[in-house]
Amino acid sequence: MSMTILTVDDSRTMRDMLNLALSEAGYRVVHAIDGEHGLEVLRAEKPDIVITDINMPRLDGYGFIEAVRDDPGFRNLPILVLTTENAPDKKERARKAGATGWIVKPFNAEKLVSVVRRVAA
Repeated sequence: MSMTILTVDDSRTMRDMLNLALSEAGYRVVHAIDGEHGLEVLRAEKPDIVITDINMPRLDGYGFIEAVRDDPGFRNLPILVLTTENAPDKKERARKAGATGWIVKPFNAEKLVSVVRRVAA
């Protein structure tokens, strides 16, 4: 049985790129269009890993990560941040919120899959 990865990103193009890279690597991919939707999909699908953007409408990535970590059932869920941001203070804020790792867009599909395999192990 393949692992399920939840991608949370308001960009349809980014969701499509993630879907292609991850499904070709054998993962089942489910999507959410922002942090609020991400929490709904998270509870319904119970993914093995989450990949989230930071800058999104309704609920940004920081708020989404904090909400996930507030749920005891998801405290140990690996959460990767995939964003155009690379400022050290933003990375630190994500880490404090509970992010497992950080990947800068645009991403390389092979490197992304490698990071996913690492955090899933």
